[in-house]
Parts: sequence; structure tokens; C-alpha cells
Amino acid sequence: MGELIGGHWRRTGLDAVLSDGALRRPPSVFRDWVTADGSAAGGARGFKAEPGRYHLYVSLACPWAHRTLIMRNLKGLGGLIDVSVVHWLMGEDGWTFEPGPGVVPDTVNHAATLREIYTLADPQCTSRVTVPVLWDRVEGAIVSNESADIVRMFNSAFDHLGAKAGDYYPSRERPEIDAVNARIYETLNNGVYKAGFATAQGAYEQAVAGVFDTLDWLEDRLSRRRFLVGDALTEADIRLFTTLVRFDPVYYGHFKCNRRPLTEFPALWGYTRTLYQHPDIRPTVSFPHIKRHYYMSHPLLNPSGVVPVGPERDFDAPIGRLHAL
Repeated sequence: MGELIGGHWRRTGLDAVLSDGALRRPPSVFRDWVTADGSAAGGARGFKAEPGRYHLYVSLACPWAHRTLIMRNLKGLGGLIDVSVVHWLMGEDGWTFEPGPGVVPDTVNHAATLREIYTLADPQCTSRVTVPVLWDRVEGAIVSNESADIVRMFNSAFDHLGAKAGDYYPSRERPEIDAVNARIYETLNNGVYKAGFATAQGAYEQAVAGVFDTLDWLEDRLSRRRFLVGDALTEADIRLFTTLVRFDPVYYGHFKCNRRPLTEFPALWGYTRTLYQHPDIRPTVSFPHIKRHYYMSHPLLNPSGVVPVGPERDFDAPIGRLHAL
């Protein structure tokens, strides 16, 4: 799932995705699947895993796209799947490849905007333009724009092609991972957006209550264990991390989730620093893109476009014994 684009959150208003003051996130529309041999998966059309065949379009600001970058690094897929990075500012043209620090242009389709990729895949496409996008060079098609699916494809589909060892969705723990993911998605990953884009007091307060109920639940859970599920890093941790690393820099202030900062949750703050300091995760985090995107791309929330200089957070601070890798 990608971040909602300007046509829904820009100056044209919020009515396309809001009902009774509460955020409603439409589903992703491209839901095919890359498999080792190209066989169909769960009713989705299958695409064969091959070196150099796929291209990933991401935003360094977007938490949904961030998940896929982390899994790509953890599985060592950099030599198999290359990446384009959009500009942090999402203005009237949505996501673009306007030059800027950290932007990686589209070397596959030479597009100026991400909208062009969607219309290349489907000239009649009228859906939201979101990141991430997994593009197939061979068929000139979007395989998927659903981050949760792309994460799982990266987890296993390329193992026979030299991907790094590691299963971040182990079969024995899938029911618990799915349950943890579901709660975190509804009330935290998406909950901060529900709070930030609520246009009614009741909807806002309900969303914030869900955010902090879940943070309290996570604080208790992670005060007794290193990872969310089992004794090793899983996709549940990856999906949580991309929200936590943005919490104090963006969600606390910009989305008004300001009951307590993340640093007041000792276990969660230690856990977040642990994941940030992982050598495959740290390179995927860009605070300049994160802060500039949110504060400059949402004029309804921040009309001046001024980006705050704080808060200062030391993600490299030492970690306690419980969460040390």
C-alpha cells in the first residue's frame, strides 16, 4: 500500500478519501505476484523471478515504500532489482523525478512523474498513484503496488538466484505475524494517518486513542522480548519500524499524535534504535526526505511549508542488553 497522493491530500481537498471526518484508504489495484518459477499464486497472475527483470520505484519518505527497501537490503537483492527514488515533494503533479538530493531518476522508462508509469501499465488507469511500484521490464507491466505483497515476494521468490539467507515470514509463526501485523496496521501504521487527516474532532480523538493504546501494548510486549514475534527479526518488525522511526520527527507534531513522544516509551525507543542501527536498515532511512515530504507536501496541514529543525533524536545512542542485536 502506498501513501495517498496529492489529488486526494493536496489543495483539491480530502473528500475523495474522507467520510464523516475519518480517513478511508482505498485498496491497491495492482496485485500480481513474482514467484520462483512464474506460477500463479493465490489467484494472482504469476511473474517469474529473474535477475535484472524487475525495477522498484520508491519514495524514501513513504513508510510503505520503506518496507520494501528494507527487505531488499536484508535479502541482498540490490544486484537483482534496481531502484528509482522519487523527489520528496509531492505537489500538483504527485510524485516526480525532479532532481534533488537522494533522488534516483527513472532509468528504465525515463518518466518525469510516477503517474506516467501507471499509464504505461494501463492507459485507462484512474487509480491513486502510490509508491512502491514493482515494474516488470519484460512485459512492460506493474506487477504490484502493494507494499505488503512486495515484501513477501522479496522474502522468498529470489532465493534460488543468490538472495541472502533469511526467512522473515517463517511458516510456523505466520498466524502470529499476521495477527500482530493486522493490529499494528489498523491502529498505528494507518492510525497516525487517520489522526493526521481527520477533519472531525471525534474521528481524530478516536484515532489518537488507538495509536497510543497500541503503543502501550507494544511497550509491554517489547519490554519482555527482543522482537515482535519469535526470537528473530520478522516482517512484523520491519512493518512496525517504518512507523516508529517517523513518529517523533513527523507524526508527533505534524499529525498531532502528541500525547507522548516515542522517547517516553523505553522499550520501544530501545527497539527502534536497535533496528535503525542494523547495517541493512540504516542506509534505507532518510530523515531529510521524511521531514521535507510531510511538512512541505500537505498544505492543508502546514500551509507555510516550513520544515521544523527538531526534534533532535540520537538514533545511534547505546542500546540496552535486551534489544542489542
